[in-house]
Amino acid sequence: MSHQASVERFAAGGTALAGAIKGLSREDLLAFPVPGTWSIQQIVVHTLDSDLVASHRMKRIIAEERPLLIAYDETAFARSLHYEAEDLTVACELFRLNRVQMAGILRRLPDSAFERVAIHNQNGKMTLGGVVEGYVAHLEHHLRFVREKRALLGKPLAG
Repeated sequence: MSHQASVERFAAGGTALAGAIKGLSREDLLAFPVPGTWSIQQIVVHTLDSDLVASHRMKRIIAEERPLLIAYDETAFARSLHYEAEDLTVACELFRLNRVQMAGILRRLPDSAFERVAIHNQNGKMTLGGVVEGYVAHLEHHLRFVREKRALLGKPLAG
């Protein structure tokens, strides 16, 4: 897939979280239809937090020479940052706006910029293009879980 196609897929995902939770009650969002896994609420806030981290990483790869990227503990985030108390209207809008802003930056770059490299402390060498593609896949991964949980709650997405 071309870099610009990846950028457009990244941008198009901006409204996906809001669409994925449409019509769900607070009780639905906080339910655990699969015991031992995250609620839909936790998935949405994690996806936002992850995208904010991704944007920071992408900006560093664009602006710095071979930056060191540090992993974070997503489970500790979910446990310690009170994901259950977040306003998902705000979270979904922040997710959308972050993707709009980051996609604008990515669209202005020459193709060569997508080969710029960073070093991740756990995953090793990463390119800007790989990070963009990785976060397109990350969103798809979590949307699949939201769809599965909705179905288990008896509220599948229409269409």
